[in-house]
Amino acid sequence: MPARHAHTAPEGAAAPHDLVGIGFGPANLALAIAAREHGQGDPDGAIRAAFVERQERFGWHRGMLLEGATMQVSFLKDLVTMRDPGSRFSFLHYLQERGRLADFINQKTFYPTRIEFHDYFEWCAARFTDRVAYGHTATAVRAVESGGRVDSVEVVTRAVSGPSGDRVLRTRNVVVGTGLRPRLPEGIRTGERVWHNRDLLFHAPELTVRPHRRFVVVGAGQSAAETAEYLHRTFPDSEVCAVFSRYGYSPADDSPFANRIFDPTAVDHFYDAPEDLKRTLLTYHANTNYSVVDGDLIEHLYRTTYQEKVHGHQRLRILNTTRLTAVEDIPGGARAVIRPLTGDETYTLDCDAVVLATGYQPTDPRELFGDLATEFLTDDNDRLRVDRDHRIMTTDRIHAGIYIQGGTTEHTHGITSTLLSTLAIRSGEIRDSLLLRRAERDVRARLEAEAGDGVTAARTG
Repeated sequence: MPARHAHTAPEGAAAPHDLVGIGFGPANLALAIAAREHGQGDPDGAIRAAFVERQERFGWHRGMLLEGATMQVSFLKDLVTMRDPGSRFSFLHYLQERGRLADFINQKTFYPTRIEFHDYFEWCAARFTDRVAYGHTATAVRAVESGGRVDSVEVVTRAVSGPSGDRVLRTRNVVVGTGLRPRLPEGIRTGERVWHNRDLLFHAPELTVRPHRRFVVVGAGQSAAETAEYLHRTFPDSEVCAVFSRYGYSPADDSPFANRIFDPTAVDHFYDAPEDLKRTLLTYHANTNYSVVDGDLIEHLYRTTYQEKVHGHQRLRILNTTRLTAVEDIPGGARAVIRPLTGDETYTLDCDAVVLATGYQPTDPRELFGDLATEFLTDDNDRLRVDRDHRIMTTDRIHAGIYIQGGTTEHTHGITSTLLSTLAIRSGEIRDSLLLRRAERDVRARLEAEAGDGVTAARTG
């Protein structure tokens, strides 16, 4: 059944873009690089790409670019090296251009600071300013019909601020890479003094008046531990209360064998596995990524709490086996309602801010595609069916490519879906899929043209 509100393309009309990417974070930045590197030396074979990004400039978790915080992934898992070690977009090329290659080597580490890796991302993104519409958001994706099938789509965009009015980008393929959205505890909303940790550096420095001299940090993962350490270090006159339901911070499993779950071949194994094995693998290896903390940071926080007990002035309080049940506004701050899991009585903590380091969740791309989403195929749990090349499976009427990057594919492609580990490989897979589909389309068009010529010759012969 044709999608409602679809547009009809003029006969013979061609889509001006091979690819439009929605979102321009690390995932679509890696794809932009892969697309450009294919077209080098072959202008006729270049992939015509454009991207739309809500932010006014490139940014990747800017609110958590904490001084001294390091990456949890090797610099070799940058945007290109796992696919092409000789790429001019590698982290090593970045270091050489910045004049720091020898200095970085002398550190004897695989893990740059988050600030430096973000600068690497910006360095790469600066080469695509002519391809990215910053400060614009995609509001809808509409089908364009041609001869009863959908060979292209229109991406409708609008400026986040400034003059209103829609801009339409027509493309044969669209890649959704909009990242994740904050997950909040049930019944809790962000506000003036209640933040998700992604906004930590945007709000914390603004607290010039702190009547309560206390912060509450909710969560047990890496971001929660980093947030607690940052607030404890930055506000030496304040108490920091870490609230989580576990007994203590759990260390991340980054041992060599466990790390194989992040290898490119692990995606193949996971994709081909039966559903029950996929669930088992995600459970087995959740401790490589979810609600876990770097071991050195755990040791640092524990030493801090111990030394404070020795000195008789405890500022870092670990409120384990507890849960945040509510937050109330109070003058100059917030009141956190805490319930111990081992009892029924609650208590309150008046604080200058509550920081919710409670993780992220994927967005559902179907919200953006409207009626076109009725053409998407789903499994028995209403999850999108996604092919190995990251293309959403659709009805036979849809010939435009609709690809997705991110957490929505974890059930099909595994734990690396939301991580940096396989970006270089994934971007190459999507690029190669685009090229293969373009070649198939060209062959089909040639055969249809030859068939048409044959009919004309028969009629005039």
